[in-house]
This record gives sequence, structure tokens and C-alpha cells, in this order.
Amino acid sequence: MHALDGLNPRQLEAVQTVSGPLLILAGPGSGKTRVIVHRIAYLVEHEDVHPGRIVAVTFTNRAAREMRERLDHLIGRRAQYLTVGTFHATCARWLRIDGHHLGLDPHFTIFDDNDQVDLVKRVARELEIDERRFTPRSILNAISAAKSRLVEPHEYARQAEGRWQELVASVYRHYQNELERNQALDFDDLLLYTVRLLQDVEPVRERYQERYLHLLVDEFQDTNPVQYQLVKLLGGKHRNVCVVGDPDQNIYSWRHAEIRNIFAFQEDFPELKVVVLEQNYRSTQTILDVAHAVISENTMRMPKRLWTENPRGPEVVVHEAYDERDEALFVVREIERRVARGAAYADFAVMYRTNAQSRALEEAFSRYRPPIPYRLVGGVRFYERREVKDILAYLRLLNNSRDTVSLQRIINVPSRGLGEKTLAELWRWAQRHELPPYEALERLATGDGSINGKPAPFTSRARVLLGQFVQLIEELRAELDHMTVAEVVDAVLGRTGYGRMVRDGSEEGEERWANLVQLRAKAAEYDELEPGTALPRFLEEVSLVQDVDNLDASANAVTLITLHAAKGLEFPCVFILGLEEGLCPHVRSMDSTAQMEEERRLFFVGITRAMRDLYLLYAYRRGQYGGEAMESTPSRFLSDIPEHLVRRTLGTSTRSASALRFDVSDEPPITRRAPRPSIEAPRAAPAELRRTSTPSAPTIAEGRRARFRAGQKVRHNTFGLGIVVASELRGGDEQVTVAFEGSGLKKLSLAFAKLEPA
Repeated sequence: MHALDGLNPRQLEAVQTVSGPLLILAGPGSGKTRVIVHRIAYLVEHEDVHPGRIVAVTFTNRAAREMRERLDHLIGRRAQYLTVGTFHATCARWLRIDGHHLGLDPHFTIFDDNDQVDLVKRVARELEIDERRFTPRSILNAISAAKSRLVEPHEYARQAEGRWQELVASVYRHYQNELERNQALDFDDLLLYTVRLLQDVEPVRERYQERYLHLLVDEFQDTNPVQYQLVKLLGGKHRNVCVVGDPDQNIYSWRHAEIRNIFAFQEDFPELKVVVLEQNYRSTQTILDVAHAVISENTMRMPKRLWTENPRGPEVVVHEAYDERDEALFVVREIERRVARGAAYADFAVMYRTNAQSRALEEAFSRYRPPIPYRLVGGVRFYERREVKDILAYLRLLNNSRDTVSLQRIINVPSRGLGEKTLAELWRWAQRHELPPYEALERLATGDGSINGKPAPFTSRARVLLGQFVQLIEELRAELDHMTVAEVVDAVLGRTGYGRMVRDGSEEGEERWANLVQLRAKAAEYDELEPGTALPRFLEEVSLVQDVDNLDASANAVTLITLHAAKGLEFPCVFILGLEEGLCPHVRSMDSTAQMEEERRLFFVGITRAMRDLYLLYAYRRGQYGGEAMESTPSRFLSDIPEHLVRRTLGTSTRSASALRFDVSDEPPITRRAPRPSIEAPRAAPAELRRTSTPSAPTIAEGRRARFRAGQKVRHNTFGLGIVVASELRGGDEQVTVAFEGSGLKKLSLAFAKLEPA
């Protein structure tokens, strides 16, 4: 294939611009990977550039592999001389060659994420840091953020202000010393040390600058400061730097990606040329118009308008479900309808903002008869997630003390100070005397564990700790007949300390807590059953869901995926769920303009994954943040979409399951409700204003505006600090929905609640 074959005029311009800096502003579906590989082929075939003088970097192994495969096809054997790979892999290769200038052993080990967390744990223990207050994960995140900004331990310590930064500085210094002692680098070090190498060792810098005549960077909007510094150093001599990116698709600030790098590139390379790729080859024009209507509200962007020669396509469906179960059932129903008309399961992707949202989907797909095949991307299946399995292990042990697998899983989770040697000896001792492990524990809890006059081989401290665990389990078991399953989950989370362990202040901790909230919501569905029978029924259904989860990921299956993980993918039909204030956009973005713009970009990325059909869903009610199901407010992003581009549909009830081939013999009757008014969420005040008669509430003068707005920080005497999710006027009262730290979502009436701006 010729290097210029099949390119449109803008793509040709990008490929044939070979001198000087070039910014290719590439919208989704505009063929950016095609442009990169054809540009490399053009340099080799038409400009006589030796492949060894070209370096191309991207972010994922998948993207790098696809790039190399296409280049093998375009230029054949010459592709072997190219430097093509991810930032981290490329830097690791260079450091093994030249890292000795910095004192690095060429056989250095690369510590993965688990290695890094374990190392921070060890350092924290040596420094006598309380892991319950300052978790290893949050400390590691702070260290990673510092490295992404090129801030090394001594500089971090010099800049540290306050107890938290001083603590991180101390751990950072010891952590880095331990890495050096182990001849190891973490992922951030691969980039940081390469920048140091090029900055500090002039002969090495000159050699790499001279060698690489052309530098190409894919997904440039996702670069962090250290990666941008690397680009500037490599391209500093010849200045033939081609970066491909799109500010509208910057969604990884939590990985320290810096959207301003695209704008900084224009300042650092003022002679650059800009080529805008606006022709889209993926989606219908309707989908592109919806995407444009959403993203054009952002200010931190470079204007462009995507267009396509594809058909206009059908209207985008905006569907209001009753709750998360009804939302999942609607998806199942639509997929089955389309499959019956000839579609394949692999044509469909269901996207959502947080991993916890997959629970209702997984259950709906698994309970359908026959089950609908699906694959979960970007995470493990809901009931296989560590925190979910831990709590289920507690429940199974409460239900059956002979469940040794569950006992082994949670006997020291959270940590009770039981060492591996003690636990190993416990299993050996129980096996030697042919005792079920839990019965062996009970013997230790009621005495010294003597058998045939011979005491158990445990220290008095170990016996006390093991006895405390038995006491905890037995106290919980004694209350099973008086608690609902949801109350049992609450008791386990509280009395074991598991809830405190998970909520460690990190984003990962909040994700794990959200999964536990979803598990509790599932447990609450059994509240109407007798306590003695509810727990076994719950565990039985969970087991059945796990049984049908074992599907081949390569088979014809629906894809369940977070919006973050969906970047770079495409599907004929896409469902985006949970489009409500506090979820998408997420509640954490409410008090930050920059974060709100990133939430909008995330939604834009999801929209532009769709090729032919797009469904946007929100729920009338949803249980969130540990609270009961409450009325939700449709996402402000939906109000940006012109009405002529959408077709609105309305769900009925969660109990519409009877319309499907589910086993619902014991389901309550269907409950129907009146249609809800259309979305009226103005951008400045996203909460929908619904006025109803409330005679008992104090009168508020007509025309008075809501006192609180979404995103505002507030304080309550009982619940503490929180962020307003929505505020609405009802009759003579104002009702404010607030997400409180540690207390979940609360709906407060200002006629009675004392709520003040924080």
C-alpha cells in the first residue's frame, strides 16, 4: 500500500508536513492512528529518512502494538528499525543502555503497583505511621504526583507545608532509598530518570537528539509534566516534533495528565503548524451533533466541528428509568430486541461512570433466560471484587461455620495482628487433630485448647487475638435472627472495622466503598423476608450469579465498561447509564470548574464511541452514597442537547421484569407511576424545579430563588461538611440534597434543617 493511499485532504496535509513542529488536532473517529503510521511510512519512502531516526510513543501497549502491525504492513522489514512503544517501555529500554551514567544497574527491577504499595507499607511501619489514618495508597498517590511534576524527595521535603506533606516527604525519602537498595525503579521513575539523564548528561542528550530526527507523540493531551519535558528534550534540536491530540478527550487528570500541555506546546514551539482532522469515519451525523452540543459548553478547548459522510442516522434515545434495576432491564430488553432482528451481542457496549454501577447490569444479564453473555472491561466482575468477596466471606461464615475457605479469607482482614506463622500453625494444629478450623478456634476461645492434656502450640497473645475473632463472629451470629440482611452487612462493616479500612480517603477507597454500598443495596432487597431465611436466600442468589459469570471474553458478548476505560474503542450501539447530577457529573466535580469540564469531556468520549445507535439513560430514583433510594436530578449535560436530535422514552417500574423471561415467581405486583415532566435543568441552576403543594411548610415568597446551588460546600451541625448535589423549591420550602462526608446522601428541608454555607 502506498503511503498516501486512502487519505482525505486534511490527512494528506498532516502526512506531508514533514519539517518543523506539527500539532494534529484529531477529533474522535477521524483516523489519527492511520495518519501517524502513514506519516512514518511517508518519511521513510518519500523523504528517505532512515527508520532508526524515527521514534513514536503512545500510552498503551494495545495502541503501540496496533501501530507496529500497521507499519509492518506498510514498510515491511524496515519497520524493525523504528522505535515504537509506550512512554514507559521506551524509557526503560534507554535506561538499560545509558542509565549507568546515573548509577543505575542495567539489570534493575521494575516494581509494579502491588510492589510499590507493599514497599510503602513497609516504610510506613518502620516510621511508625498509623496506616488507618494515613493509608499506603494515599501516600503512594502523593509520591506519584510529585514525581509527575519532576519533584524529587529533597525538593519535596523543602517545599512541604503541614503535617500531611511532611509525612509524605519522610516516606518519599525512605521509599526512594529502599528502591535504590533493591536496584529497582517504579513506573514514575522510568520517566523521571530518563528526563534526568537527558538533562544532566550532555553527551547522552546530544546523541539522542541527533539520532531522532523525527518524534511523534500519540494521545498528547494525556501527557503529564514529566512526559512533556521528555518531549521537549528529545525534540529540542531538530524540532521535528509531531503531536497528535484532542483537548476534548483529556479525561485522566487523576493520573496527573495535564490538558495545558497542548496549549504549552504552541508557546514552546511557536513556529508550529496546526492541522485539524474533523471528518469522522465512525459515527452518524446525529451522534456527532449531540457530541458537539455537549462539548461546545467547555471553555478549555480548541474549536472544531466534526462531520461525516455517513448517513444522518436515527435520533438519540434519552430514556428515563424508574431506578437502577429498571435501567438495567431496559438495556436487556433493547439488546434482546435488536439481537432478534439480526444484531450480534458484540455490537453492544454499556457504559457507566463508576464500577459500582455494573452490579445491577450483571444481575440483569445473568438472570435473563437464557443468560445474556457479557464481558466486563476495566475491572473484575462485581461479585469477584476483593471488598465484595471479603464481606460475602463474613456472611458465609456467619451462615456456615464450617466454611473454611471464607474463614481463611477474612480471619485477619482487617488486620488483627495475626502473623502468617500463627495462622499456618492454626491450620496444621486443626488438621492434626481432625478438627474443623472454626471448631479449633472455639476451643482456643474457651481455654488453652488442650487436647489429651497437651496445650495448643500458641502464645498467650495469639490465643487472645484468635479468641477475640471468635467472640466477634459469635456475637454477630447471635443477632442473625433479629436483623435484616442489610443490617447484617452494616454490622459486619462496622464491628469488624472493614468500613473504616476501605474509606481511607483515596479515590480507590471511595470506589471500593461504592461497591460495598451497592452490595448493601442488593441485600436490602431481602428485607421483606424473615431474618432466619433471608441470609441463605441472599447467599444462594449471589452464588448463582457467580456461576453464570464464567464466560469467554473473546466470545460474542455485550461489553460492560466504564467511560474512562472506553476511550479508544468503538461499538455499533452504545448505552450510557446513570446520567444524573452527582453521578455524571460526579459529585466530586461539583465545586471545581476544571473538574466539571473534565466530566463533560468524559461524557463526550462516551458519546463518540457510538457508531450507529446511542441511548442515554437516567433514573427517576437511585440509591447512592449509602442512603436510601431518592429522587434524582437528570444530568445538566442532557439539557445541552437540542430536542430535535433526541427521542424521549419513559420506563414504568423496576417490576417490569415480568415482561422478560426472568424467574420472578415471587416478585410483587407491578407498580406504575405517572409520567415525569421533561427535563428542565437550566445550566446555571441544574436542579429541576418542581413546585408542589405543601400546606404545612412555611411560606416562601413567590419568585424567590433557591438559597443553595449544586456544587456548593455546606455544613450541617450533625452531618458535618458536604457538597450540594441538588436544590429545589417545593411549595413554600427549599429541599436540598447533600452528599456528606461519611454520612452519605441526605435530603434536607430548610424549614427544619440548619444548613449553612461552608
